[in-house]
This record gives sequence, C-alpha cells and structure tokens, in this order.
Amino acid sequence: MNTMTVSKKGMVLIPKEIMEKYNIKKGDKINFVDYGDVISLIPISKDGINTSAGILNSKKSLTKLLLEDRKKEIVR
Repeated sequence: MNTMTVSKKGMVLIPKEIMEKYNIKKGDKINFVDYGDVISLIPISKDGINTSAGILNSKKSLTKLLLEDRKKEIVR
C-alpha cells in the first residue's frame, strides 16, 4: 500500500508504480469517485472510441466482458 501526504493546496502525488501501471501521464485527467467511505481515482481515457473498438468482435459473451470490466473498476 502506498501512503502519501496531502499538501496545503490539497494535492497528492501519485506513486510512480501506479502511474506506470495505469499509463497515467502528465496532463492526463482523472475522475474522483466518492463511494461513501472510499474514494477512487479513475483515469479518463483520451480516446474512448478507439479504446473500446473491437469489443463486440470478441468470442466472449458481452455479459462476461462487462463483469470482467466491473471487477477491474473495483480493483482501481
């Protein structure tokens, strides 16, 4: 677990390992989602159309793909 300190201006440094894992770069936008007692930081895709291109051509069922995607979101 990475622990960071919030600055006087409310800024937090994202650990290098997390930035590399999720391909977060300088200038990228991130959504903050409040789940009550948990806050999630979700990187915004720069190109949502190309990111999801081809998803319907998968041999997996769309339901399975959706459930896998939801599990990944929970981990984030």
